[in-house]
Order: sequence, then C-alpha cells, then structure tokens
Amino acid sequence: MPKIAVYGAGSWGTALAVLLANAGHQVALIGRQADEMERMGKQRENVRYLPGVVFPSELLPTTELALLDAELVVCSVPSHGVREAARVIKPYLRPGCIVVNTAKGMEEGTHLRLSEVLIKELPQNPIAVLSGPSHAEEVGRDMPTTVVVASDVQTAEAVQDLMMTPKFRIYTNPDVIGVELGGALKNVIALCTGIAEGLGFGDNTKAALMTRGLAEIARLGVALGGHPLTFAGLSGVGDLIVTCTSPHSRNRRAGVALGQGKPLETVLREVGMVVEGVRATRIAYELSVEKHISMPITEQAYKVLFAGADPKIAVADLMLRGKRHELEEVVEMSWLK
Repeated sequence: MPKIAVYGAGSWGTALAVLLANAGHQVALIGRQADEMERMGKQRENVRYLPGVVFPSELLPTTELALLDAELVVCSVPSHGVREAARVIKPYLRPGCIVVNTAKGMEEGTHLRLSEVLIKELPQNPIAVLSGPSHAEEVGRDMPTTVVVASDVQTAEAVQDLMMTPKFRIYTNPDVIGVELGGALKNVIALCTGIAEGLGFGDNTKAALMTRGLAEIARLGVALGGHPLTFAGLSGVGDLIVTCTSPHSRNRRAGVALGQGKPLETVLREVGMVVEGVRATRIAYELSVEKHISMPITEQAYKVLFAGADPKIAVADLMLRGKRHELEEVVEMSWLK
C-alpha cells in the first residue's frame, strides 16, 4: 500500500490524514508537540481541532520526522509557516517525492505564492497545490467534497490517483497561479461578508460582496498570470461561496466579530486558529497598489483591519464610489477573451 505522510496536525491535516487512511493508505500524521500527538494516539482523535472524528487503524499520530520518507507528503501548515516547514522536512524527503501544499495564502514580505516558496526550498521535489471548497469538519466526516489539484500534468494526475476517493473528488488544473490566488484571496472577501453580517446587514449585502469580490479576485489573479476561467471554478467561485457562507469558516466568523465592534487582537484570540484572511488582506492590498489594480473591497478591508476605519463608513464608501458599467469590468478582467 502507498505510504503517505501528512506534516501538520491541525484540523485540515488531520482531516486529510483520516480521509487517506480510510482509503486504505498507511498514513503518518506528523505534529510537533509530543504530548499532543501521544494524546491523539491514545484517544484516537484530535480533540482540539477535529473532535468526534475517530482515527482509523491505518493512521499513526507521531512526531517522528523519519516517517516523511514516504511516497507522498502533504504539507498542511498555515501559510506563514510554509517556508519553515519546508526546511524542517527537506532532509527526510525522498528525491522525487511529491509534496502537496494545502495552505491558502501568500508569503508576507516577498509576496510569493506558496508553491514558489516550496520550489525554492525543495528543488528536488515536485510541488502540487490542493485547493477548493473543503472544510476539514466535513472532509473528516466523509462528506462528499470536490477539490482541485494544480501542478504539471504528470504530478497532478499522480496526486489525483493517490488521494481521490468515492467521497473526495479531485480535478486537475495546470493553472497553479490561478488556483493559488483564488484560494488565498477569497479569504479577504469572506472577512468582509462576515463584517457585513456582524453589522446586521442581510443577504443582499453579502451577495454583492461575493459577486464584486470575485471580480476583484479575478482582476488581480489575471494580472498576476492566472487563467480567467480558473476563477469560475472550484478554487475560485466554489471556495468563495463556501468560505463566505459556512459556519465552519474562521474568516467569516472573525469578520462577524469585527463587525460587532471587537478589536482585531481580541477576535484572533477568540477564534483560536489561524485566520488567513488577515494576512491575505495586507498582501492583496499591497499587490493592488504595486500592480495598479482596482480592488475597492480589499482596500476598505485593509483600512478596517490596519488603519482603524469604521466598518460602517467603509461600507458607505464602497456604495458611493464613482459610477461604473458592469460589463466594462467583465471585459477588463478578460473573462470573455
């Protein structure tokens, strides 16, 4: 049976390890804290991040990095930890072993996509990106989920063959840029829809933010080299929908609390897990300025998060912007080209 290692024992890493073990693979779920991994081994579940999901016998919780000597390694750490994780796992990887990144974000400071970080740190290993509408809480409970893996054709199909199950359908896509940017930037819009909900606004507001937010995601994504149609797929509109609407979404929950008037530091502490949309907002705003891309929702999110702007005033500023023709923006995004 193929041997798989998952590095990162948070909710998503745990869910994927359970999924793969239930599919019959021998899976090592590798975490950093010995007491926590020992507790998972005894309790046969990740009580902290994925309570109620029972580990199959094929899943081994461990801190043993030597088990990274596997046929496939899934790197499931937050975006800000990807470079460090790559440096940790590098000495243990087989040459040619595929590394699948599941984090959705970009690197602060460098503005590199996470696959670019991994390629720099792990030049001997093919890199793939797994993205799409997929909450760990549902994948761990074997609910039907559809995602996309982006890489070169050979690598993407190899991941598809190893990871696809009757409840976890995987499409391949060679547009790594578009898949990564869709997954990273949708978190910005999810924060905004949460803020709107926290302010007491309704479905009309959220639908407008999601629709116009998708336009912003695609506009920046195409400018950075993504294929326009990727943003109409699973890693674009699919992930945007689930992240903006689901109670499982950390970004949406954080946005709700911000809209209710709580300070950012308090919100992040209460959520208790990484809220990728906060970093993504800063990076997306900086890129929009650098590339001269119009991203008014992202700009207002940046002002709310980092410049102390009142969310109600931010909404008013969005509503009262200069008049535009909708189809002009569609053409600008190259959807029809």
